[in-house]
Amino acid sequence: MDSLADWSAERIAQGYRSGELSPVEVLDAVLARVDAWEPRINAMYLVRREAALEAARASAARWRAGQPRSEIDGVPVTLKENLYTEGDPAPLGTAAGDLSPRTADAPPSARVREAGCVIVGKTAMPDFGMLSSGLSSIHGITRNPWRLDRNPSGSSSGAAAAAVAGYGPLHVGTDIGGSVRLPAAHCGLFGLKPSLGRIPIDPPYMGRVAGPMTRTVHDAALLMNVLTRPDARDYSSLPWQPLDYAAGLDELDPRGLRIGLMVDAQAGLPPDPAVVAASRAAARALEAAGAMVEPMPAFLTPAMLEGFDVFFEARSCNDVSAMPPAVRAKMLPFVVEWCTWRARTFSGADVMNAYTRLVEMRETAVRASARFDFVVSPTSPILPYAAESACPGDDPRNALPHIAFTVAWNMSEQPAASVNWGFTDDGLPVGVQLIGRRFDDLGVLRIARLVERLRPPQRPWPSAPAG
Repeated sequence: MDSLADWSAERIAQGYRSGELSPVEVLDAVLARVDAWEPRINAMYLVRREAALEAARASAARWRAGQPRSEIDGVPVTLKENLYTEGDPAPLGTAAGDLSPRTADAPPSARVREAGCVIVGKTAMPDFGMLSSGLSSIHGITRNPWRLDRNPSGSSSGAAAAAVAGYGPLHVGTDIGGSVRLPAAHCGLFGLKPSLGRIPIDPPYMGRVAGPMTRTVHDAALLMNVLTRPDARDYSSLPWQPLDYAAGLDELDPRGLRIGLMVDAQAGLPPDPAVVAASRAAARALEAAGAMVEPMPAFLTPAMLEGFDVFFEARSCNDVSAMPPAVRAKMLPFVVEWCTWRARTFSGADVMNAYTRLVEMRETAVRASARFDFVVSPTSPILPYAAESACPGDDPRNALPHIAFTVAWNMSEQPAASVNWGFTDDGLPVGVQLIGRRFDDLGVLRIARLVERLRPPQRPWPSAPAG
C-alpha cells in the first residue's frame, strides 16, 4: 500500500500546497511506522509525540492561511542525537553521557524548526560517535531494516535505519570520517557530506559536518535549502549563498565532464568485488551518457590513515582519561580500549606527526582530484556486516580500516555523497561515492541526481512489520 510514511518530501509538500494533505495526517502515518519498526530496529533515542503533534497542527494552520515558513513546512524530520534540541538530553550515544537537558538548539536543529519542519525525534548513535556502527552502551543495537542481522553502519546509524524504515522523508546526520556516507551506503540511501562550513554546526571541529540523509537526491536538496542558512556560532562556516539547491537538479549535462574513477584506496580494507563492480558500472553509465572517464590513481597511504587514527585516538583518550573511573566504566569497553590502548603513551611528537599526516592527506586529496570535475569511488570497501559488531573485524586496535574511501574528503573539506547503485544477490545495498571540488555542493547534488537517473531499477523499500 502507498503509505504517507513513504512519500517523499517533494510529494508531501505538493499535497500541502494543494490542500489535499495535512501535516497531522502525515505525522500520524510516520508515528504508526515508528511503532511498527522500532521494536525491531531500535533507531530512535527520543520520540517526541506531543511536541511533534503540536508542531504539525501549527504547520497545518500556516498552510491553511497560505503562510508556510518554507517549502518543507510540516514535513517530518529526525535529527541525530548529537544535534542538540532545546530541552532534550543528549548523552551522545553512551551510558557515560550527560543527561542534562540542552539549553539551546544546535544550528541544524534551529534551522529545521524555523522552517516549520515537524521534528519527530532524535536518532540513536554509538558511544560519542566513535564507531562506524549501530552499537551503543545506552541505546543497545540499532539494526539495518534491509536485514536485521546486518549493521546499518554509523555513526549516523539511527538516522539511516529511520530513513529506510520510513520515519518520514528527511533525516540529518553528522560526519567526520564517513558517518553520513557509510550508513547511507549500507542502507541504500542518499547521504551528502557537504563542504566544511556549508552547513553551520556547533561546536565546529576539523572535518566535522552535518548532512542530509534521504531516500532521494531531491529531498536532500530541499533540506539543504534550510540547513545551509547562516548561524554565527560556527566560526568556520562559509559565507551564505542564497542558492536553491533543488532547482535545476536535472540540468547537469554529462557531455564533456571529466570523471576520475578510483576503485582501490591502496589503504585500509581491500574492496569487496561487489562494491568495485558497482563503482565501475556507475562510471560506465556516466561514460555512455557522454562523460570522459579515466582511472584516478590512489593517493591515500597507510601512513595517512594511521595518522587519522592516532590523532583521534589521542583526542578521545584525552576526553576519556578526564572521566571519573565510575563514569568511564559505563562506556563500551571496545571504545575505551580503542582510544587508550596506546594513546596514553603518545608523546607530543607522536600527535604532531599524526596531525602532519592529516594535513598531507588534505593536500594530496585536493591535488589528486583537481583535474577532474567529479570522482567516482566505492563509499565503503565492504558490504553491511554483523549487527552486533562494533566495527568490521571487531578489533579495537585496528578499528578504522573501513573508512579509507571516505575520510580523506573530510580532511580536504570537499563535498562527497553516497548514492545507492544496486544490490547484491541476497538483497544488500551497494553504494557508490561521488566527490566534487571544494565548495561545489550544488555540483555534487546534480551529478548524484544524474547517477540516480542512470542506475538500474531499485528494489522496493523493506515492508513495515505487520501488527
